[in-house]
Amino acid sequence: MTEWHKGPCVGFDLETTGVDTSTARIVTASVVLLDAGGTILNQREWLVDPGVEIPEAATAVHGVSTEKARAEGVPAAQGVQQILELLQFAAQQAPVVAFNASYDFSVLHSEALRYGLTPFIPGNVIDPFILDKQMDRFRKGKRTLEAACAHYGVVLENAHTSFADAVACVAVARAIAGKYAELHIAPAELHGQQIRWAREQAESFQQYLRKSKPNAVVDGAWPIKDD
Repeated sequence: MTEWHKGPCVGFDLETTGVDTSTARIVTASVVLLDAGGTILNQREWLVDPGVEIPEAATAVHGVSTEKARAEGVPAAQGVQQILELLQFAAQQAPVVAFNASYDFSVLHSEALRYGLTPFIPGNVIDPFILDKQMDRFRKGKRTLEAACAHYGVVLENAHTSFADAVACVAVARAIAGKYAELHIAPAELHGQQIRWAREQAESFQQYLRKSKPNAVVDGAWPIKDD
């Protein structure tokens, strides 16, 4: 299906304990199936006890404290396994949309390995973060989900909750595809294009950084970062 933006999509988002994908633990997760009109057909949310202290800086972003996660969250290994299983199933039904997908899928990959589970290797991911940078390269300003929502006219309520972000990233991806016809290709083919675009974007950013930091390195692996 080349006009994937006019069909069902699966939104995916994680909120975690930190920014390092190799050490961050999942705190909340959402997998949301939306129809062509944006109506939610099915959804699953998790509150996970990550098994470690949640830093105050992370709590300030997503609102989940260590105490809340311990009292109400499912054990990490159980939660990660359920997320993996549902994503495996959902990806067979529709493309999976995640904003800055290399973060979410890299964290999930690390968590799977941490608990001896079979990782999810996606093949039909659509990342509006990559699409936006590729299609509108010279736009100034931030490239966060909130900034993308504002630019493409998407309402984002309760930002930095996994559910709200999962729903919003689908709307942003559809808005970008509605604007740029060159994105109207099969999701698996678009997945392959994004691997190349992410690498090229990282190389360009690394070249820019090295003007002041000669040893700067930017990992361009997508949708799972190199170990």
